[in-house]
Amino acid sequence: MTQTAPADDLAALTRHIETRFHARHREQLPRLAALAEKVETVHFGDENVPEGLADLLQRMIGALEVHMKKEELILFPAIRRGGGAGIRASITVMRADHDDHHHEIAEICRLTAGLTLPEGACPTWTALYAGLEEFLVDLAEHIRLENDVLFPPFEKEAADV
Repeated sequence: MTQTAPADDLAALTRHIETRFHARHREQLPRLAALAEKVETVHFGDENVPEGLADLLQRMIGALEVHMKKEELILFPAIRRGGGAGIRASITVMRADHDDHHHEIAEICRLTAGLTLPEGACPTWTALYAGLEEFLVDLAEHIRLENDVLFPPFEKEAADV
């Protein structure tokens, strides 16, 4: 992924986040949930199986979709208009969602022993963990761009009013 985020143009950054991260998460999570379900079913009883991972990923599909829709329909349009009343409250909600995502990331790492494959892991298990690693890197960068680049100018503006 060689696209760089346009940090100097916050409206462009919102579009970058939508096309680079939102679209990607919508591709990644359903596939990962299906792979996790397969691994949990085929390897049921194996002490290394990430039991509960498929359910967690299914919940994340819903939670991330709600989060991304709030950004796409409410927050990002407000940012593209230059901010305004209520933007700080929207950002506070997004930051709280990001905190929830960090808890989900920690749970993925716990369930997968830090994405450590068992010896002799099958191709599906291997694909699952490789996909999870890519997803976790993408999600962390998505959150970082919003928390550290996109939100602060609007939080400062709201505080100065």
